[in-house]
Amino acid sequence: MLKVLKNLKKSLGAVIVIVILLCIQASTDLALPDYTSKIVNEGIQAGGMTSPVPEVISKEDMDNMLIFTDKDNEILENYILISKNENAYETEDKYAEKVIKQYYGKDDEIKADTIYVLKEMTEEQEENLTNIIVNPLMEMTTVTSEQTANKIKEQFVQNVSEPQREYLQNMSLIEIIEQMPEEQRQQVLTEFTKQIEEMSDSIKEQAVISSVKQIYINAGIDTDKIQNDYILKTGLQMLGIAFITMVCAVSIMLLSSRVAAKLGKTLREKVFKKVMTFSNAELNQFSTASLITRSTNDVQQIQQLITILFRVVVYAPIIGIGGFVRVLSSTDNSMAWIIGVAILAILFIVGTLFAIAMPRFKKLQDLIDRLNEVSREILTGLPVIRAFNKEKKEEARFDIANKDLMKTNLFVNKAMSMMMPLLMFIMNAIMILIVWVGGHNVDQGIMQVGDMMAFIQYTMQIVMAFLMISMISIMLPRAAVSARRINEVIEAKPSIKDKKETKKFDSNKKGLVEFKNVSFRYPDADTEILEDINFTAEPGKTTAIIGSTGSGKSTVVNLIPRFYDVTGGELCIDGVNVKDVSQKELRDIIGFVPQKGVLFSGTIESNIKYSDETMSDERMIEAAEIAQATEFINEKENRYQDPIAQGGGNVSGGQKQRLSIARAIAKDPEIFVFDDSFSALDFKTDSSLREALATRTKNKTVIIVAQRISTILDADKIIVLEEGKMVGMGTHEELMKDNETYRQIALSQLSEEELDKKGGK
Repeated sequence: MLKVLKNLKKSLGAVIVIVILLCIQASTDLALPDYTSKIVNEGIQAGGMTSPVPEVISKEDMDNMLIFTDKDNEILENYILISKNENAYETEDKYAEKVIKQYYGKDDEIKADTIYVLKEMTEEQEENLTNIIVNPLMEMTTVTSEQTANKIKEQFVQNVSEPQREYLQNMSLIEIIEQMPEEQRQQVLTEFTKQIEEMSDSIKEQAVISSVKQIYINAGIDTDKIQNDYILKTGLQMLGIAFITMVCAVSIMLLSSRVAAKLGKTLREKVFKKVMTFSNAELNQFSTASLITRSTNDVQQIQQLITILFRVVVYAPIIGIGGFVRVLSSTDNSMAWIIGVAILAILFIVGTLFAIAMPRFKKLQDLIDRLNEVSREILTGLPVIRAFNKEKKEEARFDIANKDLMKTNLFVNKAMSMMMPLLMFIMNAIMILIVWVGGHNVDQGIMQVGDMMAFIQYTMQIVMAFLMISMISIMLPRAAVSARRINEVIEAKPSIKDKKETKKFDSNKKGLVEFKNVSFRYPDADTEILEDINFTAEPGKTTAIIGSTGSGKSTVVNLIPRFYDVTGGELCIDGVNVKDVSQKELRDIIGFVPQKGVLFSGTIESNIKYSDETMSDERMIEAAEIAQATEFINEKENRYQDPIAQGGGNVSGGQKQRLSIARAIAKDPEIFVFDDSFSALDFKTDSSLREALATRTKNKTVIIVAQRISTILDADKIIVLEEGKMVGMGTHEELMKDNETYRQIALSQLSEEELDKKGGK
């Protein structure tokens, strides 16, 4: 898999941008739960109060608060005392003026005659003031609450006379505490302090901020406006973060799709280019169906994986680790064990399903190969199947391959379809567990509601990160198999390749083809297909090869352009061993016409001009005339622009052969090789073609493989093969006299009179 991913270096810039965007998205996603917590804790519960230090406090509340602390000077030195002048507060301090404008609108009722306004201070100064002011504020708020005041009053007035009791009932608790003896006052305050110290920090902070809200109300400040402004501001910030997340997510998907598509293109190019270097040995090893599957379906599996891979490799770990860190640092971590339970449950389910499905993933691609192979074979051989009424048999064969693939797909899909419901069950169960445990914590005052909601969001983010990893585990096994199959093709070493240093052809031996004790065997074969082949094909002469079926005729000519390499002896062209020259230069001087005519989708013109698209029309027409193809070309509606279907399906076998021959003639090579290329031609066309060809190939080397004896009667040299060995060589007349094998082949096709007549006697 890593070898395939190395091809991403072509998209390195896009990959870096994706990683950056994923980091931005992860950070914004991790920030949202904090804002949810702020809206609930500060915006709703605390009324928009964000600091336990009141920026504005009436003189009455300040005096009451100072009763509960001995650090009066340390508190007062941080405030400016401002008095009311005609229903407005006036001050020369710029910061205090700014605070007053912030909290007092034109329609606000100015209740307090004198207020304290907080001075401008640093974060460190504000933190020090917070530590000093928290407990006094808490004690003052507790004492001033109606329920607490009545309870303390009842305890205090029980020990006084009736006239004093009636007098005290009309006093506030603060006034009562001020009149208490020092010892009794300290006892009451110590009781409050003890209760406050037992509270958790978050609850204490929430209570203090609630106290600040009451102080603002007493100072005539519109706290509803503060709350609404805070919620609106925080909500807009959340929308902004969500918008950034959306932009990042859309950009990431677009870039990931482009990177994946580019990787798919690169892999297909590499596979195709490598296949183009394969000899017939490698093509037989992989099979055409498998190579098609590897360059299409296998590449598609990799492409689909890459589309979401970055989100898993980069985004999921950031979310998972970042969410866990946020849980431990930002919220109450007493429920962190719940996340551990969720992760273990997810890993158990994913691991189990992975172990079950992995072997089937490996088998899946091989079954696709098999289905493609059967389909291709049936479609190619459809006329034969119909001719022998074997449709039912082939349908059954296809059905077996199809069912095998279906069963494996069903098994894998069933196994993996269980994953999502199980994982969703875990998510919902974890959410219920968090609410249940968190509800108890909220009830006991250990945590706030907003913290519990943030914990739920963080936990879901962590669980979703593992869900993403589990989703990639579905695709990864199949993609890994596909990557292995692609690498097998890309890393395959062609058995036929150029040497590092190649030689040039000898211009003095132009067109000379020499077989010197050549032998050949197919890879992994036990016996030789060809043995001791010795002959020379000279320029200006025609060399023919004939023999019974399976005698090795096509194998001999396939050695010339190095479709196979000789395994023994030496094959020389233009005086140089073909293994010592580059394949391109070798094939440039050969015009090869295969046994089965092959045409490409396009036009008649594009097929004839296949060797050189820039060749003149005159050269193309001349080649078509020599190949006896102009007869049917001129009958076409668009003549040379008439379309040719894929594989030449819209022309006959004879027409296909003539266009293949015209293509080789138009190339004008040094050496012509015709591998039984006249078999589909009638005798008249065959004769006319060879006669026209003889005038064009006067100085060329012509090698013809033929089944028909009439095609090679006029050859300058005839090679007779039998079971991979040369059993004769000479002219038609010489072989008829001296070679029994050739004589039997000739007499099986023509009578002696016909042979004598065609031989010139």
